[in-house]
Amino acid sequence: MSSSAPQLRSHLPRTAPQLAQAAVRRARLTLVPRPVVRSSAAKVPFVMLLSVVLLGGVIGLLLFNTSMQQASFRASALQAQANDLSARQEALEMSLQELRDPQRVATRAQRMGMVIPTAPAGMLDLDSGRVLGDPTPASEGHRLPLADPPPTRPSVLDPAPTTARGR
Repeated sequence: MSSSAPQLRSHLPRTAPQLAQAAVRRARLTLVPRPVVRSSAAKVPFVMLLSVVLLGGVIGLLLFNTSMQQASFRASALQAQANDLSARQEALEMSLQELRDPQRVATRAQRMGMVIPTAPAGMLDLDSGRVLGDPTPASEGHRLPLADPPPTRPSVLDPAPTTARGR
């Protein structure tokens, strides 16, 4: 290598300006081409997809909220209807109890002319089917008093009248 060193030194002064020019050419700034517009175009479908998903979510949420409100209104209406029917059932049961009242039944029976018999018709022979004894029909005078008699006023409440004489 020592033999090539003198050759290199003699060659260096001639090639140095060429090397310097090549280095300057390489060191110069050059414009880099702009990125392809395709990269911004790739963002558009993603933004559109994101917008559609958000819009779909908002619409779905509104539809869900609306259906929940309708179900709530329907439940309130059914509850009110159940309350009305319950009150009507209670009123009908009270009316039925009033119609079944023995006092009322006896009063209506007497108005229709029914009376209670005084004596039983006798005995019925089950083998022969004959009536034993003397049956007597019930008469109008054998009515039962259905209403209690009014209470009598105690005599303590009706003292003898006293008269005052003047002096």
